[in-house]
Amino acid sequence: MKFTLSWLKSHLETEASVEDICTALTDLGLEVEGVENPVAKLAPFTIGKVKSAEKHPDADKLRVCQVETKDGPTQIICGAPNARAGITVVIASPGVYVPGIDTTIGVGKIRGIESFGMMCSEREMELSDEHDGIIELPSGEVGDSFADWLAEHDPAKVDPVIEIAITPNRPDALGVRGIARDLAARGLGVMKPREVEPVPAAFPCPISVTIDEDTKDQAPVFFGRLIKGVRNGPSPEWLQNQLRAIGLRPISFLVDVTNWFTYDLNRPLHVFDADKIAGNTLRLHRAKGGEELVGLDEKPYVFPEGATVISDDNGPESIAGVMGGIASGVTEDTANVFVEAAYFDPVRTAYTGRAMKINSDARYRFERGIDPAFTPEGLEHAVRMIVDHAGGEASEVVQAGDIPDVARSYTLDTDRVQSLVGMDIPADVQRKTLTDLGFVIEGDQAHVPSWRPDVLGEADLVEEVARIASLEGLVGKPLRRMAGVPKPVLTPAQNRLRAARRTAAALGYNECVTYSFIDKSSAALFGGGADETMLENPISSEMSHMRPDLLPGLLQAAARNQARGFMDLALFEAGDAFEGGEPGEQQTMVTGLLVGRTGPKDVHGASRSVDLFDAKADAEAVLGAIGAPAKVQIMRGASEWWHPGRHGKICLGPKKVLAVFGELHPKVLRAMDIKGSAVAFTIWPNEVPLPKKAVTTRGALAATDLQAVERDFAFVVDADVEALTLVNAAAGADKALITDVRVFDEFIGGSLGDGKKSLAVTVRLQPAEKTLKDADIEVVSAKIVEKVSKATGGVLRG
Repeated sequence: MKFTLSWLKSHLETEASVEDICTALTDLGLEVEGVENPVAKLAPFTIGKVKSAEKHPDADKLRVCQVETKDGPTQIICGAPNARAGITVVIASPGVYVPGIDTTIGVGKIRGIESFGMMCSEREMELSDEHDGIIELPSGEVGDSFADWLAEHDPAKVDPVIEIAITPNRPDALGVRGIARDLAARGLGVMKPREVEPVPAAFPCPISVTIDEDTKDQAPVFFGRLIKGVRNGPSPEWLQNQLRAIGLRPISFLVDVTNWFTYDLNRPLHVFDADKIAGNTLRLHRAKGGEELVGLDEKPYVFPEGATVISDDNGPESIAGVMGGIASGVTEDTANVFVEAAYFDPVRTAYTGRAMKINSDARYRFERGIDPAFTPEGLEHAVRMIVDHAGGEASEVVQAGDIPDVARSYTLDTDRVQSLVGMDIPADVQRKTLTDLGFVIEGDQAHVPSWRPDVLGEADLVEEVARIASLEGLVGKPLRRMAGVPKPVLTPAQNRLRAARRTAAALGYNECVTYSFIDKSSAALFGGGADETMLENPISSEMSHMRPDLLPGLLQAAARNQARGFMDLALFEAGDAFEGGEPGEQQTMVTGLLVGRTGPKDVHGASRSVDLFDAKADAEAVLGAIGAPAKVQIMRGASEWWHPGRHGKICLGPKKVLAVFGELHPKVLRAMDIKGSAVAFTIWPNEVPLPKKAVTTRGALAATDLQAVERDFAFVVDADVEALTLVNAAAGADKALITDVRVFDEFIGGSLGDGKKSLAVTVRLQPAEKTLKDADIEVVSAKIVEKVSKATGGVLRG
């Protein structure tokens, strides 16, 4: 949002400097992003007087001028057609930077004759586009500052331009008057009244306006007046100067009026050429989808379904709240205009503008929420200005729909400023602050002005009071010390997540924080991409769905790093993955990813490609850090994005999965553009059982003085039986005694015959109460053989 100092002063009676105004604006929450002060760049330029101007001996279009400057008589060569003796000019001496030509002036020779400066045109000083000749001043003393001369004789050309950032919750500050209101409430001046005397109606309006019933929620009210006999042409100089200062190009008076009110009073308007409205009727309705319109920017647009359309008998004439159509736009020949002031629903306007890819000043304001109650008054302001400057006579006001009722009030509790903000502000000061901002105070009720859609509760009243009082006056106070030892504030789940992060980092992983949103194709690779997790309003097409797993984000990060030459990576992330769009349809995960090799090449050949056992070891380390039981089972059957034969699930039973580790499926790696091998692990911390007793110390070491016993078993099983199935069966024969089962041999062929193999395992028995006798060992051995036979169909090898 840009505005000039003089523009602000047309609403605010103030003597404050630009610096004071900028400081106050930033403190009020209207952050100043920049100040363009023409005085600064014009300060080095001075006034001079041409004493003589002789033709250059070697150039027909050049003149050798003797100029009286602040440094005395100076020779300057000039090619301007109006360079002549007796005129007062603007001088750029050697060493002065000329912004319009991006050059620093020096002493030089032109066709063999020295020149000691430059006489400037308006374009060279960025005052206008005029460059047919050098500036001729009607007055001025030699050596005086040109910037000071402008400030006295043509202040618009040295008017500072202030640019502020507007947050979405402050649409009232999108008009200069709204900014002035905040500054007046802060005490930097007094608001000037801005009343308007409506133009008397000379005749009934021949143009009728209707709003379809199903459209009144997105176009509640429409006001309009016809003005006959206007004379369109260039805008007054002051109006053109203000528009140019904020970066807008003056077009014609009727167009400039609508642009000016958009910035001055935050009141977007539109003017139709009344003679081009077919059937003398305008209808506001919802678009069916597919209707076409050429906008004022001369680009074709297609309406999406549901957009608000303003149509005449020939079809669409305007994109309501966004942009008008060129077919009914005003031109230099326009004699009769229909002035529109309406209110359009912010959400619908935003949808329409986004769908049609149109960014306009009107859309920017309507989608944030303008003042609906100001709609008829804004129309009168515009009609008054048009009639005063372009002539004509105005019709009666035509109205369709009703102004939305946004009246609301909240209880003003003057003590809440202390409890919410920590500032001591007297009650009468609070009431005066809100009154200055446009609130109406009745008893303890504060009625919110219609231009403040962001004020929605009692806390917002406190915020307004504190904002105007300035939070810079807030004095820091230490928190009250609690007696005794405070209770822990972290939950067991939070402590586990912190321990998992620390352990993963200690293992050499780099933590990543990726978006919770991914593209549909990546989500589909990991069991997601359904409509339940699709965002209604995504940031981009690459962030259309909630992530079903943490792996897609890590793989995308790895692919970006590999594209930049970093091939060996260890990444991890702790966060939530989503299986639906409802609360609770999410689960916390800790996922690690290893890509490439274990380290750089070395002379000892220690570097190798990462494998699933690296992922298994790291998963077990993280599980141990968060308190998972040491005795677990390794099972198969993980999701389809894991390699079918090179992965494992760490379980406490068939249905209690703590983690999964292994290689990722090759098709997933190809789709995610990962080069080389990649292994990963995923841990679900919330699946790890909590300890039965909450203690803050490590439990006692469970050591035994009884000797362990190991027994070897060899089983003949079918060739397609997995070793893991046999190991799990053997381990389940006696969970109290059996502490470990390891495969130490596999034999295929020979006397076993086709389709058979032999698996040999070592089973370790650790007694806790008494030394095992042969009979005890035989009982356990029989259980092992029975369990394995039942699970695999195998028999002991003879």
